[in-house]
Amino acid sequence: MAADSIVSRELRSLQEELSATRMTRAAIRIAQPEPPPSLSNEPIQENPDLRELRDQFHELANGVAEFFDGAEKYIAAHPAQSVIGALLVGILIGRLLPR
Repeated sequence: MAADSIVSRELRSLQEELSATRMTRAAIRIAQPEPPPSLSNEPIQENPDLRELRDQFHELANGVAEFFDGAEKYIAAHPAQSVIGALLVGILIGRLLPR
């Protein structure tokens, strides 16, 4: 019975703390000013270098995703070889790293 009262007090304390945090966050949200509306409706012109960098990033992300998809398919097709290979790589890294 004593443990139940301790748990109940702790639960009540956590609920009060959560309620106080919610009220604080709501007050902060209300106090923050709205961003000013855009002065013009013209689309923002993008820097060509920035566009090229974004395109390269997307190509890299797509390449990484394709690599992981291929690796997943290989591991599913050859689980024993994959586990043995991972074990050998782990041993190699363990031997190469200083202690």
